[in-house]
Amino acid sequence: MNRPSVVACRSRRRFIHQTIKVRPSEGTPMPPAPPGSSPASSPTTPTTPGPRVRPGATLATTAAATALTTVAYTAPTASLAATAQAAHLGASGRTWILTSTLVGISALLLTAGSAADDHGRKRVFTFGVLLFAAAEALAALAPGGAVYLASRVLLGAASAAVLAPALGLISHAHPPGPGRIRALGVWGAAVGLGIAIGPVYGALVQQWAGWRAVSGGIAVAAAVVAGCAAGVLTESRAERPRALDPYGVLSLAAGTSCLIAGLAEGRGGWGQPAVVALLAGGVLLLAAFAVVEAKVREPMLDLALFRSPGFIAATGGALFTGLALVGFMSYLPTLLQGVLGLSGPAAAGVLALWSGLSVVSALQARHLATRLPATAQVALGLLVCGTGEAALYGLTPGSSWLRLAPGLAVAGIGSGILNAALARLAVSSVPAHRAAMGSGANNTSRYLGSALGVALTVTVAGSPHPTAHTLAAGTDRATLTAAALCLLGALLALAAHTTESRTTHPTPAP
Repeated sequence: MNRPSVVACRSRRRFIHQTIKVRPSEGTPMPPAPPGSSPASSPTTPTTPGPRVRPGATLATTAAATALTTVAYTAPTASLAATAQAAHLGASGRTWILTSTLVGISALLLTAGSAADDHGRKRVFTFGVLLFAAAEALAALAPGGAVYLASRVLLGAASAAVLAPALGLISHAHPPGPGRIRALGVWGAAVGLGIAIGPVYGALVQQWAGWRAVSGGIAVAAAVVAGCAAGVLTESRAERPRALDPYGVLSLAAGTSCLIAGLAEGRGGWGQPAVVALLAGGVLLLAAFAVVEAKVREPMLDLALFRSPGFIAATGGALFTGLALVGFMSYLPTLLQGVLGLSGPAAAGVLALWSGLSVVSALQARHLATRLPATAQVALGLLVCGTGEAALYGLTPGSSWLRLAPGLAVAGIGSGILNAALARLAVSSVPAHRAAMGSGANNTSRYLGSALGVALTVTVAGSPHPTAHTLAAGTDRATLTAAALCLLGALLALAAHTTESRTTHPTPAP
């Protein structure tokens, strides 16, 4: 080939290269854009970008709402007697201040998670925060004890609609990797932050401005968070919504409500006919829920998930967290007031040592993610918590609250490790499109465990003739019981971790 022919071939190649566009991802030639137009306006390229995802704003909004739910639940714990007296509630009414919220939240968490995955996580979350603000406003304006308790049930239902979609929203905004692990740790820290703030806030505001102001302040904060949710969150949902599971919804809600009501009323005597009927009815209805979920074509909770070691560690770890930690710590301020003679704010301040350190620990727990699987982290967290609770043993009426500081500090560190790990597992142990359902299942286990834990603590620590000395002995019994339950939960998580390791890295055949 002579020189002019080579030059002509190169010129033709250059012309073709400059006039034909190629999609890097497909390698298919596209015709050049018409004169006077840009490639972005070509009919073959998208003209409207997808909705903007704001990871930082999403995390801040969901964490703030999560903290508010735990503030609202724990706010009365350090001033139960004063709140019950001011609202004209008797001894049983004092019990129902906390129990009524547990009824609403446990009954609807799993349902709210499934609804969020199917119909929109932002939609359910924003509705939940608005309902939360309305419930607290109703509590602040309640004319009497009955309306106040009804508002606490409504508060629980609203909290379910807030908590269940929260982890799904965070997972959608943060792809898998270190960023998601850090975000889930922040969410776990928000749980501890709310528990730290709630009793102190409730005791101080109740003392200065009355029990109505406690609910009024939370209502205002919730209204602000609702506005942020409507403005900054991005909608996300499963690609294919599932059919409604009405029998599952009804049997789960009725079963958990009966069980928690029975546990609350049982504090006055476990042999009462009403208590036996409630507990038996709750167990039967939850068994019916399991049967329904096994037979329905599109269950709200796929029972096949219980074959996964990660899901077992997530739900079991959450159950023992509520049973051994949240239940015991929720009643600890009452015991400290009876044994040490502390005021409500002082008892809440002592408890804040535990919950405050859990915030710091959860924020730092992301460094464990590169060294420990989440199942092993659950086992470690429960073991550390049990060690801290065991160190609380030996409380006497003449003790100083400083005697409790080392144990509360160790338990707080363990709680932060545990909260961060449970948030990771709640998302990673279920399919990505069912993240809110996973969060709902995890939190349902936690709050059912809390109801069991409070009932167990009251039963073990109680005395027919309460004095400072009998309450101190009862506190020791409750402390050892909670520590033993932490150890049992750690063994369950460790067994799940061992099974998971064998499944992931099977032993080679000889």
